Amino acid sequence: MNKKKTKKLAMNIATIVIIIALIGILLALRNSSNEDTTEEIAKCIGENAKLYTQLGCHACEAQEKMFGENYQHLTIIDCWDDREKCAEKEIEYTPTWIINGEKIIGVQEIEKLQELTGC
Repeated sequence: MNKKKTKKLAMNIATIVIIIALIGILLALRNSSNEDTTEEIAKCIGENAKLYTQLGCHACEAQEKMFGENYQHLTIIDCWDDREKCAEKEIEYTPTWIINGEKIIGVQEIEKLQELTGC
């Protein structure tokens, strides 16, 4: 084989490996998101934590997707609609979770929320 063909073959193999890895990652994320979040877990987290969100917050949307249809069981305060409550708690960034009086800023994995809330 000449150098051009060898180089092209190596590039094709690398591309295929990258595509397979990306598909695997996407499938793992899809399967670990809302399928693992049962209604019982979401209710427990909702009883033991408050989630502060805001209209137009893309990170908040990502957090919502993790819970899927069970998102409705969380205790959610929308800082766009309820600015006073967010000001009282000095919420500067969304999403922010308040668990046991502690602020946790940013999107949190379900497992981490379970650990923090004891659910």
